[in-house]
Amino acid sequence: MLNRLLTRIVTAGSTALLAAGCSSIDPQVYAKEKPLLDLKQYFNGNLVGHGLFMDRSGQVQRRFVVTIKASWAGDVGTLDEDFVWSDGEREKRVWTLRPVAGEPGRWIGTAADVKGEAKGVVAGNALNWRYTFLLKTKEGKRYDIDFDDWMFLIDDKVMLNRAVMTFWGFRVGEVLISFNRP
Repeated sequence: MLNRLLTRIVTAGSTALLAAGCSSIDPQVYAKEKPLLDLKQYFNGNLVGHGLFMDRSGQVQRRFVVTIKASWAGDVGTLDEDFVWSDGEREKRVWTLRPVAGEPGRWIGTAADVKGEAKGVVAGNALNWRYTFLLKTKEGKRYDIDFDDWMFLIDDKVMLNRAVMTFWGFRVGEVLISFNRP
């Protein structure tokens, strides 16, 4: 599982980690990009994602397939995700998404293994999520891993996702996913 690999990386000692950049891209630079991303439209129905987790050196550690059942009740969305990892491990995550009232393009996301709320901004064809993932080890330790998660709508069927993970400001890995709508 991703948790096992991140635990190994994090406990290897933060002094050995590569420093992450301090600057961040403003999602508004993508405001004119097409096609426009509508979360309620794209994340509706069934989707499949194929992805991989790379460690801080860029070496692929694990691959996965995620199936998503996405639905909406008014403005509240539910993404029910089932992961199957290349080593056979299974993982489930359920996201709840809702727009921020009075702030077009801003979203809040919650999930059981996310600390507090994920903050999302949609601009043009892009979505940027920032959140802290609660990594729990088999030994009972817990680490807060920060995600800078970018999604780009390619067309009405394909979205590409790149998430950079940091611990105490140091890069620990990256996840790449290609989402596809049938």
